[in-house]
Amino acid sequence: MILHTTTNHISWITLNRPEAMNALTPDQRDHLIRLFEEASANPDIRAVVITATGKGFCAGADLRGGGPPTDRVAGDVARVIRHGAQRLITAILDCEKPVIAAVNGTAAGVGAHLAYACDLVIAAESARFIEVFVRRGLVPDGAGAYLLPRLIGPQRAKELMFFGDALTAADAERLGLVNRVVPDEELEKTARTWAERLATGPTRSIALTKQLVNASLDTDRSTALTAEATAQEINMTTADAQEGVTSFVERRGPEFHGR
Repeated sequence: MILHTTTNHISWITLNRPEAMNALTPDQRDHLIRLFEEASANPDIRAVVITATGKGFCAGADLRGGGPPTDRVAGDVARVIRHGAQRLITAILDCEKPVIAAVNGTAAGVGAHLAYACDLVIAAESARFIEVFVRRGLVPDGAGAYLLPRLIGPQRAKELMFFGDALTAADAERLGLVNRVVPDEELEKTARTWAERLATGPTRSIALTKQLVNASLDTDRSTALTAEATAQEINMTTADAQEGVTSFVERRGPEFHGR
C-alpha cells in the first residue's frame, strides 16, 4: 500500500507495508512511477518526499512469489528489469521536481537505489543501506552499478557490492550517499522543512539545475557547458527568474511561484 498526500505544494509519498519491510510489488512500483510522472506534470507540485512506515524504508522488490519459473526463456529477466526497477529509478531521476528521500530504516537492494536516485537523502540514525544482491548470488540491478560509482567512486562501490555489508547511516553520510543524518524522531520534521524550502523556491530553475547536474556525469565538458548556457537561456524566460532579478534590484526578498 502507498499513502499519498499533497500539502503546501509538496507531494508526500509513504510506503506502507511495514510487515514486509515495504518491499515493492509490481503494482506498487507502477503506482510510484505514476506519482513521479504526475509530480512532473502538475505545476502545483513543487517538491516530492518519499518515506515509509515501520522499521524498513524499502527492502527492494517483493520476491516472495516463489522460486524461479521453469518456463523462462532468454530475454525474460532483462525485460522484467527494464520495465520494472530500472523504470522506477529513471522516473525519479527524470522527475522535474526535487525529490527528497527520508530514509526511516533499512534500505536494501533496489530500496537503497530508490534512495540514491533521489536528489537529497535524509536518513534517520537507525537507517541502514545494504547492497544485498551478492548475498543472493545476484548482479545488482535497479541502476545500482550506474548510481553508486557516480556517487562514491568505483572502488567504494565495488566494496559495497562485492561484500553486501550493512552500511550505517553515519557511514553512508561519510561516504557521501546521505546528505544529513538526524535522530529518528526528527526525520519527518527535517524532511518537511527541507521540502517546504524547495517548494517556495524557483521550481523551473531547480528542475533545470537537476537536469544539468545529472547529465554532467555522462557527458564531456563542451556538451555540459553548451547545455548550461541553453538552460540559462530557457530559464530566463520564466516568471521566477524575472522576479529574482527584479527583487535583487529592488533590494527585497524574492517571491517565487514556480512559474
